[in-house]
Amino acid sequence: MLLGPGMRLRHIEVFHAVYTCGSVTGAAKLLNVSQPSISKVLAHAEQQLGFRLFDRHKGKIVPTREAERLIDHVNQAYRNINELRRVSKNLGSAETGVVRVAVTPALGIDVVPAAIASYLAQHPDTMFEIETLHQHQVVRALRELRIDFGIVFSPPATQGIKIDHLASGEFVALTNKSSGLPGKSRLTLEELNGMRFVNLSARSPLGQLLATRIETSNIELRTVANVETYQMAKALVAHGAGMALVDEVTARSSGHDNVMARYLDPPLHFDISILHTVADPLSIVTQRFIKHLKTEIGVFLQKPLSQ
Repeated sequence: MLLGPGMRLRHIEVFHAVYTCGSVTGAAKLLNVSQPSISKVLAHAEQQLGFRLFDRHKGKIVPTREAERLIDHVNQAYRNINELRRVSKNLGSAETGVVRVAVTPALGIDVVPAAIASYLAQHPDTMFEIETLHQHQVVRALRELRIDFGIVFSPPATQGIKIDHLASGEFVALTNKSSGLPGKSRLTLEELNGMRFVNLSARSPLGQLLATRIETSNIELRTVANVETYQMAKALVAHGAGMALVDEVTARSSGHDNVMARYLDPPLHFDISILHTVADPLSIVTQRFIKHLKTEIGVFLQKPLSQ
């Protein structure tokens, strides 16, 4: 933008204020400074530019021809300055700003919405933009700069993506309360042998973990359905279709009271992680929310399982 060889930021502010208000008095009130201060800065701007910006006509300030040619450029610069101030304020404040996050479906049922709600209770000026995506879609959204970070289960290493650990959890066996299985806190896969099985897609990281465990055991599960989401598996169990092996986040999430959850023996663990791009540092407000989220997930995983 061509603003003249000697026009400084203060010159731009004063010129814009005088032009907008139509008087030195109005500009002084707008900028909360004295009239002599406005006149001094304006005179210095004209000296640096080498031409007058305003003439006096019948007691009024009138923009010169040169000022009229400058004003569109100054308006654009002023908009950029205001945007810079807004962004820098948001970056420097943990109370305001926009958090753009993507979550996998299981994490979006209860735990993340609860964490967002409790964060907003403390920081009401924060704005959230939330997407529900599968893990490969989260990585794509990060590369497209649509989101600041994603929350996923057990992500594989991916070039250009940083993985930060949030929490660890376990797989659980979900059964209908009418299943007649032993009422203990842990079940072996052998105790589930021969049952009708609602299977998780092996395309997901948790599905891959589970498939590996089942393949290395000496059991036969009668698969009656293959599903993409863990909440669908839970719903099928609730309606008596069979049993399922799912993450404990899904097991603890609301809905379907007639489902029992028991940990596996031996345990099968998974991670809950944050994904964000290496090249783009997280803003202060995003970092503060992630810290809050880590605490809330820890509390959520201490809730009793429905047994």
